[in-house]
Amino acid sequence: METYGKILLIAMPVFLLLVLFEKWYAWRKGSDNVRTADMVSSLLSGVTNVTKDVLGLSVAIYSYGWLVEHLAVYHIKATWLTYVVAFLALDFSGYMVHRIQHTYNFFWNGHLVHHSSEEFNLACALRQSISGFVNLFAVFLLPAALLGVPGNVIAVVAPLHLFAQFWYHTVHIGKMGWLEKIIVTPSHHRVHHAINPEYIDKNYSQIFIFWDKLFGSFQEELPNKPPVYGITRPVQTWNPVKINFQHVWLLIKDAWHTKSWKDKFRIWLMPTGWRPADVTEKYPVYKIDDVYGFDKYETRLLPFMKTWIWMQLAILLLFISYLFGNIAAIGSPGIFIYGLFIFLYVYAFAELMDNNVNAWIWEFLKMTLGYSILIFTKDWFGMNQIAPYTIYIVAAYFLVSFLITYNFCTGFRKPVIH
Repeated sequence: METYGKILLIAMPVFLLLVLFEKWYAWRKGSDNVRTADMVSSLLSGVTNVTKDVLGLSVAIYSYGWLVEHLAVYHIKATWLTYVVAFLALDFSGYMVHRIQHTYNFFWNGHLVHHSSEEFNLACALRQSISGFVNLFAVFLLPAALLGVPGNVIAVVAPLHLFAQFWYHTVHIGKMGWLEKIIVTPSHHRVHHAINPEYIDKNYSQIFIFWDKLFGSFQEELPNKPPVYGITRPVQTWNPVKINFQHVWLLIKDAWHTKSWKDKFRIWLMPTGWRPADVTEKYPVYKIDDVYGFDKYETRLLPFMKTWIWMQLAILLLFISYLFGNIAAIGSPGIFIYGLFIFLYVYAFAELMDNNVNAWIWEFLKMTLGYSILIFTKDWFGMNQIAPYTIYIVAAYFLVSFLITYNFCTGFRKPVIH
């Protein structure tokens, strides 16, 4: 956890700067596809995901180390070739897991958040799941385990493989010539994120595009079919916590409401989007039929509120950076209390962007937890040792944040959808 936290301290500002650079570049070209609320929602999703990962809130059915120890036919040393094999193994595993996520109802819930943005930009690459508590990827690393690729090699290659998937989430890079035949390019991934009938469930590859060509899931971006982004059952919220559990909640309700016992059990592993016939008729769910004629989700953000959103984002990043930089010092159970605070922060923040009149309640809960920590520990997770007076600034922030949020909520009307 500590090592991953240190890596994120470096990675987070780099990703943020690239996201802001893309927004500036799009604005300069007169084609700004990085809407403020959408971008912040993506960043909030990234915060919740890395917080969950750093706290270790996931379970692998079989760890890669266990597979190597019990199933390896050979045990090879960590040479440059080993790293190449490991990278290819991870890429194959990524393709298979990705395809499963798109294929079955239950597993789609753990991936839906990544497709939930109705824009395609670098920020949406940060929309990663917090609902996938069971990690299946090690199962598809079986070939690497049989070859005896050391676990420490996978540990090094995995973050590199993940971060290498960031750059191609953009509309500002066209087709890339001969590279289109080898690697996943922005053009390939635009197809993957599109909801056009021609593009849905295509291009699952993560680094090398040849997996899609090998397994029949490749689709080229067509010049006469501009990609339209999002999901066919739009989430219509900026709240990443809600988005993460929206689909599984629908499955639970459908399983409860259907009269067919067969459907109650099979709904979980049916193709993504499948619903029992009796439930579909009685409890319809809005679905986009015309991908070129729907309204994107938007809420009313006045100028001062936009300023406050940027301030809240900056303060959140300070809080999260302190956590990642001091994981060992904070220790357990402190890091989990801190994690709860981060999730409350994100939830209250996103509800405010959604123009939810009850956002102040979540802000009040955030403030209550914050003051409880300050009162009972007379500190903010060891901050007194670094800067004794900082806790008074933290305490003042909680009060000001609540008052501003409450003020916004009293002026909210129903969200304006454009």
